[in-house]
Amino acid sequence: MGDKLYIVIPAYNEEENIDAVIRDWHPVVEKAGADSRLVIINDGSKDSTYEKMLALKEEFSQLEPLTKANSGHGSTVLYGYNYALQQGADYIFQTDSDGQTLPEEFWQFWELRKEYAMVIGHRKGRQDGFSRVLVTKTLKLVCALCFHVNLTDANTPFRLMQREALADCLKSVPEDHNLSNVLISVVFAKKRLPVKYIKITFRPRQGGVNSINMKKIIKIGKKAWTDFRAINRCLK
Repeated sequence: MGDKLYIVIPAYNEEENIDAVIRDWHPVVEKAGADSRLVIINDGSKDSTYEKMLALKEEFSQLEPLTKANSGHGSTVLYGYNYALQQGADYIFQTDSDGQTLPEEFWQFWELRKEYAMVIGHRKGRQDGFSRVLVTKTLKLVCALCFHVNLTDANTPFRLMQREALADCLKSVPEDHNLSNVLISVVFAKKRLPVKYIKITFRPRQGGVNSINMKKIIKIGKKAWTDFRAINRCLK
């Protein structure tokens, strides 16, 4: 049997993008093997995201549409990671449902899966706007100050992780934390696990609305500082 890949994608109000995202990413799990799955978690969307996911299930046999009450991106990502681990995934890959990442760039990550605990994208020259770049830079600074780790791109939604490493790291991440991917990057660094950054394309959102503004950026920074300081005491 080949390696079992689970692709985890959270989705909230992505009715404009979800069809294309499924059509783009399903061929990846098909190529990876019959036991691999494309897991998309509807995070309590108020539009027709989940209905569209269900309609496409008949066409795409390795698609697993899940739904849950709304709890935010980070919590939904954790829900997907835990589901993938429970289903026996050997490797877990996470990306988002806004169409900003390219499936064809996945395979260079897959080739390195045995060598690194995590292979993660570096969004150099990203095209999704200054506000999103500022969020990433803010989180990088907060991580450096709180955890004393230098992370190239802490919250990239384009990461491939080995089962054992992810399962171990999740023990240090609060169950409903909204910056779960950032904390996972921190824990990998603190544990000195082998991590590889690879430059990836990061396009503008392909549909829907970017909800980030300066007020939210400040709020994210303040909450990250408070939460991370508390979590860091547990990691020492």
